[in-house]
Amino acid sequence: MRPPSPSIPEKEFVFTALKQSLRLDGRLPLESRSPTLTFGPELGWVECAFGKTRVIAHVEAKMVKPPPERPFEGQMSIHSEISPMASSEYEIGRPSEEEVTMTRMLDKVLRRSDAVDKESLCILAGQRVWHLRLTLHCLADAGNMLDCACLAGIVALKHFRRPDIEVTGDEVTIHPPSERAPIPLSMHHTPFCFTFAYFPDPDTSPILDPSQLEQRLSSGLMSVALNAQRELCVVQKLGGVPLDADETLRIINVAVLKAKELDELVESRLKEDWLERKVELI
Repeated sequence: MRPPSPSIPEKEFVFTALKQSLRLDGRLPLESRSPTLTFGPELGWVECAFGKTRVIAHVEAKMVKPPPERPFEGQMSIHSEISPMASSEYEIGRPSEEEVTMTRMLDKVLRRSDAVDKESLCILAGQRVWHLRLTLHCLADAGNMLDCACLAGIVALKHFRRPDIEVTGDEVTIHPPSERAPIPLSMHHTPFCFTFAYFPDPDTSPILDPSQLEQRLSSGLMSVALNAQRELCVVQKLGGVPLDADETLRIINVAVLKAKELDELVESRLKEDWLERKVELI
């Protein structure tokens, strides 16, 4: 069951505020909610929150036989699910259009952009490779689940450590963490996603990181995925709002600055967690 549509006075109030570059939560049009990253006891377990939007990401690794056409590469799969408790809009067994769109975008950003070096996951060419499974649980939808899920996923991959192994001939020995320190994944780059909402009135500026109400009242969304090195991964546009080349470039430049800020935050939080774990081991 979909949540009730906003009333006409509610719509008019929001549109009038946005036209004056005001948002209900006090943010500026191109200001995002400050992300919160919480790490679990296991390596590769991360909870990400954008305000009340919450996503949990978890990474697991197991050894499998690679397909004949890619004998030197490991594998990676992404599984996302939106819990019915996230919003009354979602039901078990009936993926919504938003859920399907989000899953496809996450696959493009996190897997197909080669964020993880797949060749580094090879153990024995043609015989054994690592298969990474990234699972994303969307627990609460207060708007912009895509950006929250993307951040949770990439941070979980950077936080994860696979077991150290030893190869002797055709035999593979997996060493537990108590014997040898686990090894971080080899990453090519760290992509982030930024979603902008557009509105029917051309005098209304686009906004970054829309809330649930802003997202439902928007006429179109544009999501930009890139890394802090200005490398563009994916641009996805939903809705019928026409955008010219100058506007598209302007939004991408905004996303570039945000990616640099987010990259610094992620590296800082990962370093803090790593130091805390070292202190616990002493």
